Amino acid sequence: MFKKLFGSSEPKEEKVLPWQPLSDVSQLSTIEERSKTKTQLIFKHSTRCGISSMVMKQFVSAYDLDSNADLYYLDLLNYRDVSNEVGYKFQVMHQSPQLLVIKNGVVVAHASHGGINEMNLERFE
Repeated sequence: MFKKLFGSSEPKEEKVLPWQPLSDVSQLSTIEERSKTKTQLIFKHSTRCGISSMVMKQFVSAYDLDSNADLYYLDLLNYRDVSNEVGYKFQVMHQSPQLLVIKNGVVVAHASHGGINEMNLERFE
C-alpha cells in the first residue's frame, strides 16, 4: 500500500539516448553528407534554461531508441560558434531549445520549445 502512495524507493533506470556531441564546426559537413543516406537530428540545448531542461527531459522520455536517425547534442553555452554556424549553414533562425531534422543536406523540419515534443519524427526516417 505504501509503495502505491509514496512510490518505490528503488532508483529508476534513466533512459540514455545515443547522443553524439556536436562540438566542432567541422562536424556540420559530416552531418550534411550523412543526411543523404540517414536522417540527422540536432538538439540545441541551453544548460542554464529551465524550459530547455524540461523540454529535453520530455524529449528523452518520448524518443524511440529504435529510430533510424543520428542524434546530435549541441550545448549552446559551450559551443556558441557551432550554434551560430548551424544557423548559417542550414538557414534556420536560432532558438533554444531547438530540434533540427536534416535530410539530403537541408533542414526539412525544425521546432523549438514545446513544439519539439509535438514533432512526429517517424515521418522523417
